[in-house]
Amino acid sequence: MKKMLFAAVTALIAQSVLAAGIQVGEAYAYPTMPKMSQGGAFLSLTNTDDQDDVLLGATVDKKFAKNTAVEVHTHINDNGVMRMVQIKEGLELPAGKTQELKRGSYHLMFYGLNKPLKVGDKFDMTLKFKRNQPQTVTVTVREQQHQADGKGHNHEHHH
Repeated sequence: MKKMLFAAVTALIAQSVLAAGIQVGEAYAYPTMPKMSQGGAFLSLTNTDDQDDVLLGATVDKKFAKNTAVEVHTHINDNGVMRMVQIKEGLELPAGKTQELKRGSYHLMFYGLNKPLKVGDKFDMTLKFKRNQPQTVTVTVREQQHQADGKGHNHEHHH
């Protein structure tokens, strides 16, 4: 019992050391439609450093998607039409602040899914930062919550 407790405490300490600088909140994705080859991941990033950082993007394993590069995206209003666009320079993570990656806002976009995402699926994604070390998080696919206004969200692109 003492060995298990020691191992658990050691693992927690190691995890918090690895997470110094950028703390990652729960990472999740929503189920995708059959034959849909792209999806989005959402999470919160808190920069506990005294210096700004930038989320440059992420990667996933090729067992998960043919295209292992994951892009940072946001939505813009283009003459009254909401469009999703890549943030090529990355997402600013100001010191001492939290950035929420959520539906209809900033998110991580992956392409070339090998199979549709289903509730309960899990996959690893490695976040890449300008200053801090990469961090691997487990993304869990969860039931999509519908917005109060009834408008859903899709990942159609209009570039």
